[in-house]
Amino acid sequence: MQDVTILKPETTQGSNRFFLFNFNTLLALVLLIGLAVLYILYFTGKKSKEAQGSLKVQTPGTRSLSVVFLNLDSLNVHYDFVKVLRRDLESTGKRLQTEVLAEQGALEKEAADFQRQIAANAISEEKAKTIYEQLMQRQQALVEKKDRYTQMVAEQELNMNIRLLDTVTNFLKRYNNKFNYDYIMGYKKGGEILLSNETLDITKEALSAINAEYNSKKK
Repeated sequence: MQDVTILKPETTQGSNRFFLFNFNTLLALVLLIGLAVLYILYFTGKKSKEAQGSLKVQTPGTRSLSVVFLNLDSLNVHYDFVKVLRRDLESTGKRLQTEVLAEQGALEKEAADFQRQIAANAISEEKAKTIYEQLMQRQQALVEKKDRYTQMVAEQELNMNIRLLDTVTNFLKRYNNKFNYDYIMGYKKGGEILLSNETLDITKEALSAINAEYNSKKK
């Protein structure tokens, strides 16, 4: 008689996981016009009186362009809407993981009982075969449930990312009506921009404005 081996769902020590939640890559796409990395080389420019803290880049035969940047790492940590989305996603992942692990524990207990019965010759070979097949079917069903739940969380994360991108993009368009920047660039640690001039950073003001707007809509 074969031993019953129950496959365990993958776990990550010290965390409740189905998915790791990170908006940095997504938010790197948030620009009003596009990403012009070349302009970062000119960040030693002077402050403009028309738009405080923006870089003015003069292009041949055209007007000067105004460039600032938003720190996406800070937005990911301090934007209240991101906190809500992260909490919802982690809650869903934890709930589904708890369900899978509970079923896993029950199945392992039954498998251990079954192995003890076989070792003690307490059941017939025919009954042992039936129980073994049932345990294998339940194990397969559990693996399929774990995969299905993982997909559910992935879809929830995707939908949240779309909502966040839409929210931040629309906010920046409204925010920029006051300043008329040509480019709002996304900066993050380890990203495409290796060095930035802090005088061009609008993160503090933008975060304050976007959080105020978000919290006012909750009332």
